[in-house]
Amino acid sequence: MRLSRYYAPTLKETPAEAEVISHQLLLRAGMIRKLTAGIYTYLPLGLRALNNVANIVREEMDRAGALEILMPAVQPADLWKESGRWDFYGRELLRFVDRHDRESCLGPTHEEVVTDLVRHEIRSYRQLPVNLYQIQTKFRDEIRPRFGLMRGREFVMKDAYSFDKDDAGADASYWAMYEAYARIFTRLGLKFRAVSADSGAIGGSFSHEFMVLADTGEDTIVACPDCDYGANLEKAEAVCPSAGAIPACPPAEQIATPGSHTVEEVAAFLKVAPAAVVKTLLYIADGKPVAALVRGDRELNEIKLKNLLAAKEDLRLATPEEVVAATGAPVGFAGPVGLTLPIYADRELALASDWIVGANAADAHMLHVDLGRDATIVSFTDLREVAPGDPCPKCGATLTFTKGIEVGHVFKLGLKYSEALNATFLDEAGKEQFMIMGCYGIGVSRIVASCIEQNNDASGIVFPPPIAPFEVALINLSPKDEIATAKADEIYAALTKAGIQVLLDDRDERPGVKFKDADLIGFPIQLTLGGKGLARGIVETKDRRISLKGELPLDGFFEAFMTWRDTVRQGWGLE
Repeated sequence: MRLSRYYAPTLKETPAEAEVISHQLLLRAGMIRKLTAGIYTYLPLGLRALNNVANIVREEMDRAGALEILMPAVQPADLWKESGRWDFYGRELLRFVDRHDRESCLGPTHEEVVTDLVRHEIRSYRQLPVNLYQIQTKFRDEIRPRFGLMRGREFVMKDAYSFDKDDAGADASYWAMYEAYARIFTRLGLKFRAVSADSGAIGGSFSHEFMVLADTGEDTIVACPDCDYGANLEKAEAVCPSAGAIPACPPAEQIATPGSHTVEEVAAFLKVAPAAVVKTLLYIADGKPVAALVRGDRELNEIKLKNLLAAKEDLRLATPEEVVAATGAPVGFAGPVGLTLPIYADRELALASDWIVGANAADAHMLHVDLGRDATIVSFTDLREVAPGDPCPKCGATLTFTKGIEVGHVFKLGLKYSEALNATFLDEAGKEQFMIMGCYGIGVSRIVASCIEQNNDASGIVFPPPIAPFEVALINLSPKDEIATAKADEIYAALTKAGIQVLLDDRDERPGVKFKDADLIGFPIQLTLGGKGLARGIVETKDRRISLKGELPLDGFFEAFMTWRDTVRQGWGLE
């Protein structure tokens, strides 16, 4: 491909709308253009990068035994009502009514559609297992789309769904997809980590997220440096030390704490450490109030609380008015003593007594509280977020915290959708059983953005070779020179014949413009032909990953290039 005939409208200035580096560079490099909020057109360079990712995903899914299909984007409301998700999914589900007054939605995911497909086709255990996947555009009506391709409303996703006859088969399907995902991200040249995760709105019994490691990531990854333990912050288990003897606690007593609403204010007023105070947090779960307790220097993990309560609807903090109605006191003075609603406490609180808690009265707290003696606790369980310095739940080493971007998620769904949609088969004994399902998603377009978040510098994008729209930028500095042009065409033809993706910059532009565009777009390999180099019998090279320049001889160029190319790819960890 010749750049003089290519549509690659690069920008010198960063558009004001772009907040994160991937959004800025995708716009500047002429890869995407915004149509409306959260919806983008892919220009030729951007589409090539997207397709490069999709092709590797497709190859590994096929290798793992999954079969590609393509399902409709428009889905009937009846299926979502049958599964119970029509109202539960929320306003991200774009609903509409067609000319026949039939309710439908634009698909954000396809569990209902694929389950409906399979329940009408599979009758016997002999037809199982089956794993179906698609690469398709999804739509989720995000309330605040932002960050370009990172959190758009319309995006390209690979979603796969496995159906098995028993748990052993479902586990095998799950781990086959897990391994396929690991191969995909390794082949893409990305630094990533697979971590235990919460299943969220999709549902299911357990899941793993695949995270691209990047300092700009929104998610926090908790990992162990000494073993394979890893989880996102929502899922990471907080380990408690071994329980020792708990000393006797004096009788509880109320004390005035005027104007002390926060843990810090109470601790300062009473001259104690925040760890001596218990935070009592009131939530509304499925319309009913509950209380959750954590140590004053800890943070409650709302996902853990929601899973503990099996909340089907939103879990939210109680409003100030709801706090007063439940406790008789304003926000900041709630406590577990005498509270007549379900109370759940972090298990760390069972290891000690003599706590300071709110008194359920304005400007008052209670001292010397023993939670087992003075309050009615439904259960002590893991409710807090892990914190720096916490031990690994698997081996005891100190956990590390890094940032990441979720680009893939694998779920073991179990019977969630097969029961709801009555997807059954006849087993060996002729008895009807529900299929056991798995669900496996990869954000194809998000991978492109995440790759840029992980790989960029002051000059632009630094694409790994497998994702780059073209692996090689061949820059002809003298396009009006017949000798230079002939040699550029010769090199272009040889590399293209070898299956290497090359973009020949044959524009009548200043060298500085060409070099800046090559760096901005992020071609992994740059080859430069100029009059001085031709006179010396060399081609100038640049490894974009490390900005290392070098030379290759024109005599025997192809063999020398292929050897050097292998070195460049090895730098990315590629075979």
